[in-house]
Amino acid sequence: MTGTVEHPDRPPLDRDEMARVVARDIPDGAYVNLGIGQPTAVADHLDPARGIILHTENGMLGMGPPAVGDDVDPDLTNAGKQPVTELPGAAYFHHADSFAMMRGGHLDVCIMGAFQVSERGDLANWHTGAPDAIPAVGGAMDLAIGAKEVFVMMALFARDGTPKLVPRCTYPLTGLACVSRVYTELATFRVGPDGVRVVETFGTTVAELARRVPVIHRLA
Repeated sequence: MTGTVEHPDRPPLDRDEMARVVARDIPDGAYVNLGIGQPTAVADHLDPARGIILHTENGMLGMGPPAVGDDVDPDLTNAGKQPVTELPGAAYFHHADSFAMMRGGHLDVCIMGAFQVSERGDLANWHTGAPDAIPAVGGAMDLAIGAKEVFVMMALFARDGTPKLVPRCTYPLTGLACVSRVYTELATFRVGPDGVRVVETFGTTVAELARRVPVIHRLA
């Protein structure tokens, strides 16, 4: 994409629409880890013909879409303990082997949620720093440093209205300069050494976003 695409006349994306946009951007044939929460919806929008292989940190390669009805097997779940299906050729392995895949650079893309992402791609997604918060790092740090690309799915604004795309993360960090793309209900962004660039907007314009999120720029 050579420039920013704006869709000011349509509503912001819902969860499934966000997942569809993420799925569209995953390279064909990629090995991909889906984090818990919003990223699990990406599995519903992957065309089997594209050859994308899903990995779960609890020890499965070749995960299919979520299981429903008679397809539910309580022994077959993703990392978020949700029932899932298996695709032909699926493999199972020890938790330690799964983390070796994550840390060893064998995953092309991981997709995670976040509390904050900095303009340089730093990720904070495991702890808010609040005294009563329950830390939940899981395999996020391993994925952040091990995957070749990190995509983030998150709401653009926190409950108090402050942007979650920030100059510098104020929450405990998961990884440094690891995020390459951020997907939100209002826009898709690229982040990295050149800062935050707007790729596409939904229900808003770049000018409107820039007033609320000072770190963003139009994609050149």
